[in-house]
Amino acid sequence: MQDRGWWMTAAGSGALTVMAGAFGAHALGDALAPRLLAAFETGVRYQAWHTLAILGVLAWRSSLPRAGQLAVLRLWALGTLLFSGSLYALALSGISLLGMITPLGGLCLIVGWLALVYSAWRA
Repeated sequence: MQDRGWWMTAAGSGALTVMAGAFGAHALGDALAPRLLAAFETGVRYQAWHTLAILGVLAWRSSLPRAGQLAVLRLWALGTLLFSGSLYALALSGISLLGMITPLGGLCLIVGWLALVYSAWRA
């Protein structure tokens, strides 16, 4: 199975999304300022959506492989790591400089969606 690593990455991201969501709801609700809790929740939400999107591209790739699909997967994985990861770190540490990483992750996510448009168009 050529995409085993990607399937495992998506499954791990899905598990992490549930754990982060539960942690945010049960452990952080009263511990963080509302602004920081909102940042954490945004990270969880974007990770969840992009985990599902990765699964969709993997399903598409299993039936109709296209060269651009791998670029989409890479961009979304990096984007999720940078975007959600920086928001998690910001919320848990309170270090506002971490917020400078978030837009780079967002840019990767956007470019990943545009790469998906291109890949679908070429298909």
